[in-house]
Amino acid sequence: MSNFFGLLQNENMKIYRRSSAKVMLIIMLGLILAAGLIIKFSGDQPKDDPHWKQTLAQENKELNKQMVSIKGNKQVTESFKKEIAINEYRIEHNLKPQKGETLWKFVDDTASGLIMVISIFTIIVVSTSIASEFDTGTIKLLLTRPIYRTEILLSKYVSALLFTVACLITLFIASWLLGGILYGFGGAGEAHLLYDNGTVYQSSWTIDVWKNYLLNCVSLFMMVTFAALIASMFRNGGLAIGLSIFTMMASSIVITFLQKFDWVKYVLFANTDLTQYTAGTPLREEMTLGFSLTVLAVYYVIFVLVGWAFFTRRDIKA
Repeated sequence: MSNFFGLLQNENMKIYRRSSAKVMLIIMLGLILAAGLIIKFSGDQPKDDPHWKQTLAQENKELNKQMVSIKGNKQVTESFKKEIAINEYRIEHNLKPQKGETLWKFVDDTASGLIMVISIFTIIVVSTSIASEFDTGTIKLLLTRPIYRTEILLSKYVSALLFTVACLITLFIASWLLGGILYGFGGAGEAHLLYDNGTVYQSSWTIDVWKNYLLNCVSLFMMVTFAALIASMFRNGGLAIGLSIFTMMASSIVITFLQKFDWVKYVLFANTDLTQYTAGTPLREEMTLGFSLTVLAVYYVIFVLVGWAFFTRRDIKA
């Protein structure tokens, strides 16, 4: 076990000593700043509404009329019910809605796009880490010590995931600070309302943002594991990076074309977006959260076992 923690420490040191890791973090911070400035100066901030309760009541009347006119569309009806219930809750509890961008809205808005960027960064880290051992021949030096190949592979995999955690923490802190600077830290106390089965309740923005982080990271987790598999199989970092990023980018297009088929529910990328169960409707009506987690678990075990077999069993060239 001490060997493993020593390897893990060594892998983390190698990641953060590389200039590429520093460049990745600088790029992410630059994207956060660019997003904040674009949102801030791309449009006028809406004016304050002193009669917001009457405005929400009028909105509810209009929504009720529209809901009656579109009977049969379950998804749209549920969306209208959610909006009406939240408006009523605000009126009843005197919770004025915040117009335009706010601190927490900015933090939430930057999540999905930048987690995709973090996915690319982590794929690069894990692919380079695994393939470079064979390219440079340092794997032979490691194996002269009483260390199992499994420990070496696991240390590289875990260190890449720890890099993801570091990026997520950086994303959260940087977007929160920039959101406060651009839109005011007064928005930190903004009420966060959630709707569940006809009930509206207040929740913590921090918890909800991190829940969205975790849900959006499911695809990241699977693609990083896939990249580690490709790097272990072919010992080629460029191939692992290119194939993994291409697969990740093309997944939504592929699923769009295949969604009419019943068997699409067994495809990996039909199950990586777990937000379909919390903020929308499943790709297929028969799909459930438990089903998607089971499918993901099966793919994960396959990726891990195949990658482990190639990394530990293949001969090392002199």
